[in-house]
Amino acid sequence: MFKPADLFDLSQTAHAELFEGCNHAWEALSKIGSYVKERAQSRLLNRCDGRAWIGENVTIGEGTVVEDGAMIKGPAIIGSNCQIRHNAYLREDVIVGDNCVVGNSCELKNVLLFNSCQVPHFNYVGDSIMGYKAHLGAGVVLSNVKVIKGNVLVEVEGRRIDTGLRKFGALLGDGTDIGCNSVLNPGSIIGRGSLVYPCTNWRGVLPPHRIAKNRATIEVHDRKS
Repeated sequence: MFKPADLFDLSQTAHAELFEGCNHAWEALSKIGSYVKERAQSRLLNRCDGRAWIGENVTIGEGTVVEDGAMIKGPAIIGSNCQIRHNAYLREDVIVGDNCVVGNSCELKNVLLFNSCQVPHFNYVGDSIMGYKAHLGAGVVLSNVKVIKGNVLVEVEGRRIDTGLRKFGALLGDGTDIGCNSVLNPGSIIGRGSLVYPCTNWRGVLPPHRIAKNRATIEVHDRKS
């Protein structure tokens, strides 16, 4: 399930070229920087509501609204009919598809969002790829760097694959949904149509069309004044 077509509908991005020659979908992450630098132009077809800071080599499509306080450093390519909401922070090497939401206090860095992704509230997305209609609940973090030095490893069926990447957050397949305040540890891969429950600390590979449940026990006691 690590091939690009296993996770993503490549017709739902204008940037499928990134995946050419990739045996594993994460190989596209190391291509994003050079790809964006070659193609991004200072071409703004959006509307601003209030005052936003938009750097050089930022391309934004028609119908996209950039709200007050947003910062887009560039280089970046942002599609049409998106919402870049108040105080969003888009750092270097960001590709956002059409009809996407990047919301309040969200930070993106070296990422590819397929069409119709939602990153709406207090999210960090670093060195990651989100497939068509993938959605993050409020406060979700896609962590991209290991605490211990070394490349990020992908673990599957007791086997470890060295990705060759020092920074690698997550691959979220089409239609995935990550519940509020969950943390996906570096090298997480979530298969198409899968769901991660809120407040889950996830590591590893979740096959397609599965649910990862957090069964934390809650105890209720009498309150004594």
